[in-house]
Formats: sequence, structure tokens, C-alpha cells
Amino acid sequence: MGEHSGEKLIINWQLEANKHKPWIETEYQGIVMENDNTVLLNPPLFALDKDAPLHYAGEICGFRVHNGPSGSSSVQFEAVVLDRSTGEGLVRSKEPLDCESQREHSFTIQAYDCGEGPDGANSKKSHKATVHVRVNDVNEFSPVFVERRYEASVPEGRLFDRIVRVEALDADCSPQYSQICFYDILTPNIPFVIDNDGNIKNTEPLDSKRQRVHTFWVTAFDCGKNRAQADAQVVVTVKPSCKPGWIGWSKRVEYTPGSGSIPLFPSLHLETCEETVWNIQATVELQTGHIGKGCDRDSYSDRSVRRLCGAVRGEVDLLPPPSPAANWTSALPTLPSSDSSLVFSFNGSTHVAMVPDSIAAAISGDHFTLQLWMRRGGINTQPPTNQARGNRREEETIVCSTVKNDDSFSHYSLSVHGCRLSLFYWPDVSAARPVKFLWKLEQVCDSEWHHLSLSVQFPSVTLYVDGVTFDPALIHDNGAIPNPAPRQRLVIGACWGKYVGGYRGLLSGVTVRPGSVEPHSVVECLYACREGLDFGDLETLGSGMKVHVNPSQSVLVLEGDDIESFNRAVQQVTYRNSLRFATPGVRPLKLTTSLRCFNEESCLTLRQLEGYLVVLQPDAPQISLSGVGPHLARPAPEFEGPRGVPLFPELRIVCSLSHAVNTVARSNPRADKVKISLMSDAVAHTLDGCEVQPLGEELNPEREELLVDMDALRERGLEIINTTAYIAITGAESISVYEDVLRSVRYRLAKGSARFERRFRLSCSEMNGRYTSNELTLEVNFLHSLDSLYHPSHLLASQQQFLHPSHHTGELSGHTLPNPHRNSVVPGAATVIIMVCVGFLVVMVILGVFRIRSIHRRGEGARGGSKEDSGQWDDSALTIIVNPMEVKT
Repeated sequence: MGEHSGEKLIINWQLEANKHKPWIETEYQGIVMENDNTVLLNPPLFALDKDAPLHYAGEICGFRVHNGPSGSSSVQFEAVVLDRSTGEGLVRSKEPLDCESQREHSFTIQAYDCGEGPDGANSKKSHKATVHVRVNDVNEFSPVFVERRYEASVPEGRLFDRIVRVEALDADCSPQYSQICFYDILTPNIPFVIDNDGNIKNTEPLDSKRQRVHTFWVTAFDCGKNRAQADAQVVVTVKPSCKPGWIGWSKRVEYTPGSGSIPLFPSLHLETCEETVWNIQATVELQTGHIGKGCDRDSYSDRSVRRLCGAVRGEVDLLPPPSPAANWTSALPTLPSSDSSLVFSFNGSTHVAMVPDSIAAAISGDHFTLQLWMRRGGINTQPPTNQARGNRREEETIVCSTVKNDDSFSHYSLSVHGCRLSLFYWPDVSAARPVKFLWKLEQVCDSEWHHLSLSVQFPSVTLYVDGVTFDPALIHDNGAIPNPAPRQRLVIGACWGKYVGGYRGLLSGVTVRPGSVEPHSVVECLYACREGLDFGDLETLGSGMKVHVNPSQSVLVLEGDDIESFNRAVQQVTYRNSLRFATPGVRPLKLTTSLRCFNEESCLTLRQLEGYLVVLQPDAPQISLSGVGPHLARPAPEFEGPRGVPLFPELRIVCSLSHAVNTVARSNPRADKVKISLMSDAVAHTLDGCEVQPLGEELNPEREELLVDMDALRERGLEIINTTAYIAITGAESISVYEDVLRSVRYRLAKGSARFERRFRLSCSEMNGRYTSNELTLEVNFLHSLDSLYHPSHLLASQQQFLHPSHHTGELSGHTLPNPHRNSVVPGAATVIIMVCVGFLVVMVILGVFRIRSIHRRGEGARGGSKEDSGQWDDSALTIIVNPMEVKT
């Protein structure tokens, strides 16, 4: 019974042994290596139980893992017991962890003992402890560059703190392995360095001329010394140092006459050095004030130009070239001009032209057109522009005229005052009030040539200045104006009286035409320059671009807001010259640029560019006259007819241009030497004058004259000066017209005034005598009749030999011979010889008769010869043979 009671006591003690809960720390910090599953905890995982060392109750059977306080899942971790008696445990992940996916994990852990027996009955649990697990990174990734190629552009000659920055990234999660510790340049011997942040800078100033583009490679390393998977390429472009302004400006531009239009700035473009501009304006100026009357025009007289422009005829030249018929301009000083119009100088006092009343009477009436070329102040004088208003003495009168209109007189005067042009008009000096038309014009006072066309059809007045219409201001002048004298009078350069208020400057081509107003198209043609600035193709003008050219085509303005469009437009600015024989010389060029920026304070300022256009010497035309002479032989009666004899019936005029061409010698096609030869091309052209001049003595108007078809001249608008010394036909016309006119020139003699010969010379010119033709000399021979003269048989034979040559035809190849009767006429030079010989024979015959008679008297008694024998004439010693062909004619 005792044994049984002892066993019962042991069982009871065991049942009462599991009195305590296991105990663990409240918080654990754990570390696990990436791609591993064992967690190292701090402090180590140990569960204690005060029931130890009792079996079961004091042993730890396990750990349970729960979700953490932040909701982290605990399914990835488990805890196992390593030693039940010591309570040592181990936390591990169920699968390898990835730091890049989740770097930290949190969960709770709880320990439980083995209970009271093997079956774990009455097992007690500890409190829940928090476990924080950090996944340690492994350097498994290499750096990767954000860009595979980096580009930068820098100006030359400078050192930069940073040209370009490269960047690489690392996919590792830890700062140690995810950070890029340093970069490196792989390409050796280059003037660049890179810092640990990837900034690249140059170590010396770059030179675009030495090397325009630098290319090199860079790599990156993370802090675990892993190198980048792929290197990056860096390209640095060196720009030339940027200077704002025009690039491609050529100071000298050459123009070959006959080239049409050429671009002035084919490669010009504007560099703003990345400055943002919103408006660009460029002004191109072509200075042609020294060429003629302000530009290159036709070098013909004003009258010829008016006819070529289709102006209405009937104009009266108020300042004609001095001549016996127009002597009122002889006292005026003249200046040289590139065209054929005279330029007269006026000094404001003594230089005045009084137009004769006969000329003034031809242009009376209140409907007329006054045209003139004007340049204020002369050549080197700038007229004052600050004249006091209302000071009448300072007005300069250009034209002052009183015109008779049936029973009344009207008066007008054209004056300049400062920069004002005024027309003072008095419809009726005895009744109506005077009216002044006033224009304020900069052209009046800029000391440049200007063309004025004033059409008066009172009360309407139209003014064209350089082909542009200007409206007047109408003023009724109520000042104290003395009435003009009631007589017809016309003065150029001042008004009558003491010539106060005289004009100071230059005048040319002053004409008045009575009648209707001149059409605007004619006025534009009269003024039109044959050279100037132009724009190549308006269709290529970009959007937002504007172009403006002044009437004289000496100023062209471009305006736009886009630099690329503006550069294309500038390259389309051209120079044109439609004259085949342009005036050679220099034309200065200017380019002025104005920029407007969003920031006006820092906006660019460009200097004015200056250059010059050189018009080269044109190829000189060769005017060839042919088909004339050198001899013209006609019977004298033909010259004495009412129409005379045409001097140049087969005249031919040809104008050609010779230019040099390069040709290779035909003998050796492979030869490198090039020969320069001249080739001539016939061209249609215009002449402006031809002259027929008698050589030797002048024409005797009592017995000889040159006839011209005056109706044909007037119809074609040509002018003629017919004197005893020469005939001059002038006016711009085609070659064919001049051929027709010159072929009609006839030479006529009075009855019985034919001489032995007369010589004439013909020459032509163009461009105001700038180019002249060859000179043709014609010798006129008069063939006289010899029917009334005594003709010995040997003379008749000689005459027949002359009229029917067989071996001497070459000597007469230049003669123009008709078909006269075979025994009626001989050439003039031979006639002289024959008449001398005939006179000599007559003398010999008379001497022979006296000799025969004296011999007959002496021999009648001495010898008894027959009468017939005594009458024979022994003329063997007097035989004379004359060959007129041996005489040089």
C-alpha cells in the first residue's frame, strides 16, 4: 500500500509543475543577406521558462510567427527551436529574400512550452515580441547610363565649368551598391576631364579650326566597384566664336554689262548669337547720284527719250544748246553730262535766260505741261533748309512767264523756297485773284537730281516728282504782289525786273508743251532708271516678310520677324541694268540693319556695312558702214536734175559686238594651251546720229546742195542740221531707219556747174558719240559729153578701149558706171587728159599747116613735084598716143 501511495505523490507534483509562461525579449532586430534565408537576430532568440528544469513544463517546444504591427505578412518567415532545454530558437525565411523588392520586414513572434506532458497538454505561451528584419544588399547590379550618347555644342576659345553632364544609375537597393562612386573617361589624350558627379569640362580653350568635333567614351563605377554594363559616347562640337552681325558680306561686287540681274548678296546671312529678336529691318542703298542725273539712263537727248517714251510731240525746248538760232542760252555756263543733254548752271543773279517772244508766243494758253531736271545748290553746295517762313526774297524762281490769252494775260511762276515747291498762278492779271499751289518735298532740298513734271489744266494742277504724284496745298495769296507787265515774257532762272530771287542750282531739259496733260506712263518712262535694286522672286518671299523699293530703285527695304526667312530674302536682293552699254564705274553700296528684341536693353546693335558695285567696261560695239564707193560716176546731167543723184543708194549698216572666247588649237587637240580669239555677233541696235560732210571746200549754195527727205525725217522724229559744211541727222532710231534716210540723201547741181570731182565723208555714232563707226569716203565723178569736140581716130579708139576694158577691169572695180552711148562720154579724169591732148593736136595741126605752106613756097621753083605730093603731111614726128587708163584717177 505504501508503494502505491508514493507513486501517486509523484504524479501530483508533475501536474502542478507548469506554473509559468515562457519568456522572450519584447523586440528583436534581425539581418538577413539578400539571396539567403537565415536571419541573425539581436539579441539572439532564447525563450526562458521558470519551470525548468522540469521535463516538458520547463522546455520550449516551439515558436509561432504572427503578422506584424504594420500589417507585414509573416508567411515569408518561420521560427524553429534549436534546443528545447535552453529555449534557443532560429528565425529564417521560407525562400530567399530580394532587397530590391522589399528591404525591411516586421512581424511578431511568440514562444510556447511543452506543456505538462508529451501530448503538450496545458501548454503556456509567452507574450508576443516584435521582430524587425532588414535585408542586406548584395552588389548584383552594374551601373547603366541614362543616355547612350551625349551631345553638346560650345563656342571656341573659352574654359567652361561644365560642358555636359553624364548620368548612370544602379539597381541595387543599398546606398553602398546603388550609388555611383566615380566616372572615368576611357579615350586618352583629350582636353576634357570628368568629376565624380559626371560633369565634363575642358582643360584648355578649344579651337574650331584645329578640331571642330571631339568624340570620346566614358564609363561609371558603383561603390562596390562594379563597372557599367555599356559605356556612353560623348560628342562635343566646337562652334566658331560668335560675333553678332552679317556673315558672308562681300565688299566688292562686279557686274558685267548685259548680264541682266545678278544677286548682290548670294551667301549673306545674319548671325544673332541665339539672341531672340522679333523684328528685323535691313536697308540696302545703291548710290548712283554721280551717274548722269542720278542713275544710269539712256544716253540720248531729252527729245529722243521723249519720242522713245511715246510723249506727245510739240514740246518747246526752253534751254536748247547755244546756236545762232538759239542764242539766249549762250551766256549760261554749262557742265559736262554723261548723256547728250546740256546741264546749265544758275548762280541766282547774273545767270538768266530770256526766252525770245517768238518762242514764248508758241506756248501760250492755260493748259500746258512743264518738265525739267533740277538739282538745287549746284554740285558741291547744300541749299539752306532753315529759311525764314514768309521771306519772299529767299524764294528762288525757276521759270517766270506771262502768257497772252486772246485779250487778256495770265501769269505763272515756278519757285523753290527751302524744302517747298510752289506754283504761283494768275489766271487773269487784270481781274482774277492769284492762286498759289504749294508742295512740301524733301526732294527739293537734298541736292540730288530730280525730274519734275508739272501739268497745268487750270484749276487742276498735277505734279510728278521722279514719277510719283504729289498733291498740293491750295493757297489764295493775298499779299502785296505787283501786277506783271501786260506783255508776253518768259524768263528762266529768275523773274523780270531786277532779277531778284534768282535760282541757284542746275537745270537741264526744261521743256514746255501746250495742250493736254502728259500721261502718267510717259512721265514714268521719262524718269525711269535703267539700273537699280530689285528683288529676285517675290513668290519666294516668306510669310511675314515685306519688301519696299523707292521709285528711283536706289533704296530697298526688307522687314521680317523670322531670321531664316530674312536670310533667304536678303540673298534675293539683285542689281539690274537693262542698258546694253551700261556706264562703267563704281556704285557705292550700304547695308543698314535695325533689330528689335524682347529685351530692348540688351538688344544687338549691328554696324553699317559698306561696299561697292563695279560696273565693268562693256564690250564696245563695232558700227560698220559698207556698200558705198569709193567712186560714184554719173553723167553730169543727172546731177543737174530736180532730184539729183543719191549718194549712198546701197548703204549697209551693221552693228556687232566682239568678245573674247577661249579656243584650243586644232592642230593639237590635247594641247593645254588656250588661244584667245575674238568673235563678233550681229546685234539689233539704235543709232543716235549720222553725218555727211563734203571734203575740201564747203558746198556752194549757189550751185550745189544736199537734199534730204524732210517728210520722212519728221515722220520718224529725227532732227537735221543742214549747212554748207555738213549735214547732221540726230535722234535715237534703229539702224534700218537710218539706212533708209541715208539712202535717200541726194546731191544736186545747178545747170552748168558740174566740176570734175567732189568728195564726201559719211560717219555714224551712238550713245551720244560714245561709239563711232568707220568713215566712208565717196568720190563723185561727173561724166561730161564730148560730141561737140574734135575726136582723132586714135582718141576714139582710146575712148572705146576705156569704155570697153578687157585687161584693166580691176582698176575700175570701185566705180559705179552706167551704160552710156559707146562714143559719147569718158570718165572725168580721162576727159582732162584727152582735152589737153586735143588742144595740143590742134596747135600741132596749125603749126603743120604753116610748115607745109612754107615748104611749098620754097620748093615750087626748086623741084617740080606734083601738087598732090607737095600737099602730103609727114607727121611721123608728131604721132601722139594717149592711153587714158594709164592716168591714175
